[in-house]
Amino acid sequence: MLIKEYRICMPLTTEEYRVGQLYTISKHSHQESEKGEGVEVVKNEPHEDPVHGPGQFTEKRVHLSRVQGRGVAGGGPGPFPSTWRGWGGGTGVADGRSPQCSFLPKFSIYIETKYEDNCGDSENIFRSDKILGDHEVSFLDIAFDEIPERYYRSLEGADPCGASQVIRDILLIGHRQAFAWVDEWCDMSLEEVRAFETQMQVATNQKLGSQHP
Repeated sequence: MLIKEYRICMPLTTEEYRVGQLYTISKHSHQESEKGEGVEVVKNEPHEDPVHGPGQFTEKRVHLSRVQGRGVAGGGPGPFPSTWRGWGGGTGVADGRSPQCSFLPKFSIYIETKYEDNCGDSENIFRSDKILGDHEVSFLDIAFDEIPERYYRSLEGADPCGASQVIRDILLIGHRQAFAWVDEWCDMSLEEVRAFETQMQVATNQKLGSQHP
């Protein structure tokens, strides 16, 4: 099992980050989706987690019409759906993301995130024995780190190292975009950004031709 830890410092409080994250994911998913390809929202509803308490459960399907990369020889026609299920809590609470890929049944990723008001210098931020020991910690710089031009259109292979590079690029572009759009969401409350999220969910699913509202 390969464990990677990415730390991203943002010029925001954790409360501001939560709003910006929800806004950015919703808007970016809508922009990058088109008929038959993109991010379909299956569920997005309040959920009571037995450990973390109240939060939001989300299930999404990422549809790719063509997959390219070392892990799928020569690529091929799609669609290739990947299902992501996750739970998100309030400020400072960890999120879980568990994708399942229909074309790579033995390939899985688990992602946890946590937000804290510091400079990324927490020791063992997840308070977990699972990530102690030999694992790489990478600091991502939203201002200066480079991102491949079409990072989201390719699968860099089924090997863990290739997948971790894709995740790194997605995290970097997402956080950079959140700050670039700060003027659009900085005055929004959590309730307002949730309403925007619902609006974008409906519009994106319609754009994809999804049966889910």
